[in-house]
Amino acid sequence: MYIIVIGGGKVGYYLTKTLLAEGHEVLVIEKDARKCETIAEELGSIVLRGDGCEVRTLAEAGCNRADMLIAVTGHDEDNLVACQVGKHKFQVPRTVARVNNPKNANIFEILGVETTISSTDLILAHIEHELPTHPLIHLLTLKGIGLEIVELKIPADSAVVGRRIRDIPLPSDSVLALIISKSKGAQVPGGDTVLAVGDEVIAVTKPENEPALRVAFTHT
Repeated sequence: MYIIVIGGGKVGYYLTKTLLAEGHEVLVIEKDARKCETIAEELGSIVLRGDGCEVRTLAEAGCNRADMLIAVTGHDEDNLVACQVGKHKFQVPRTVARVNNPKNANIFEILGVETTISSTDLILAHIEHELPTHPLIHLLTLKGIGLEIVELKIPADSAVVGRRIRDIPLPSDSVLALIISKSKGAQVPGGDTVLAVGDEVIAVTKPENEPALRVAFTHT
C-alpha cells in the first residue's frame, strides 16, 4: 500500500517508521528542512520537502496513485486542506486526519474526511475508563450508518443489577453486543443473561440515544 503522510513531526515520524516496518511504501511531506534531514538520515530517502496542502507538492509526491493520505501536522486547518485536496483533486480512496481540537472533528466529518483521530479524546477516554464516576465511555463512531459503540460499567446502585436483559427497557435502535464479567469473562448476551455489579457492557446505539442508555444502566 502506498501511503502519503503529511507532517514530519514526532507523530508523523513514528507513524512512518511503523508503517515502513509493516512493509508499506511511505512518503512523508514536511515543510521544515531540518525535520526533512532528520527523517532522511534515520529512515532513508522517503521524505519530500514541501507544503502538503499544495496541489503541486502532492502531484510531485505521486498522490494520484496513493492508497491513503494521512495528515498529522499540528494544525487542524492544514490537515483538513491536505485531505480535501487529496480526495477531490487526486481521488485518494481514503483520508485520515489528526484533529488537535476535538471541537473541529465534526467539520472534518461533514467535509468528507473518512477518519479523524483526536489525541485529546483518546486520552480522555483512557482517563474515563479508569474513573468509576464515568459509567459510559464512547469507544467508536461507525460513520456512514449513524451508530456508535459505547462501553457501560454497571455500578452497585444500578437498577439493572440482578435483572435479565430481556426485562431491561433499552432505548430504540440499541443492542447489547458483549458482556465482560469478572466471574464469567466475555460473553455474547442473550435475553436471559443476568447483569451483575461491575459488568462491562459493550453496546451499539445511535448517538442521540446515548443519554437514555446511560440512564437505563446506571440509575437506581
